[in-house]
Amino acid sequence: MTTTLAPTLSARLSLTPKTTLAGLLDGAWWPHSRDLAAELPPLVDALERRYGRITRVTVNPTHWPVVPHKVAFPGHTVHVGWFTEQDPDKMILLSYSVGRCDLLVIPPETEPAAAARLMTAAAVPGSVLAAGVLMSDEAATGRRMRDARSSEDAWETDGGASPPPLRHPIVGARMIAMPGIPRR
Repeated sequence: MTTTLAPTLSARLSLTPKTTLAGLLDGAWWPHSRDLAAELPPLVDALERRYGRITRVTVNPTHWPVVPHKVAFPGHTVHVGWFTEQDPDKMILLSYSVGRCDLLVIPPETEPAAAARLMTAAAVPGSVLAAGVLMSDEAATGRRMRDARSSEDAWETDGGASPPPLRHPIVGARMIAMPGIPRR
């Protein structure tokens, strides 16, 4: 009997470029689900290339239905802790070699355009915007975009759009031939 493992998804991750500018966040992570035990392996795998062996992860349990105590990786175990005082939109990862990595956690149900904006904003070197601020700013941006679309829709349905061009001349209108343009 053979066991087939489901293919693991790659981590959707955006990290700040290596620079001397220190910011509040080191990047952003957009998980595929709220299953932390399934989502951590690809994230840790991607981060260990840059930060060395990840040993601990802390989250706020607000957005995670189950927070496992440990997640096994090839050759080591990552200990997972939770703190209600921690920003619910942030994850902290600790490694032996580099120290700490703070990531904005983008909710899995976020629309791709909004997630792209958040991933870009969180990876700006030297940014002083906290995870919660980025999320509230994006929520405001989303509201403004929805309002603009609904205003445009109202403009189109309330007679604000120009009428379609007439296909046939109006009866009784006088047609004047323009020089150099053949008449139909």
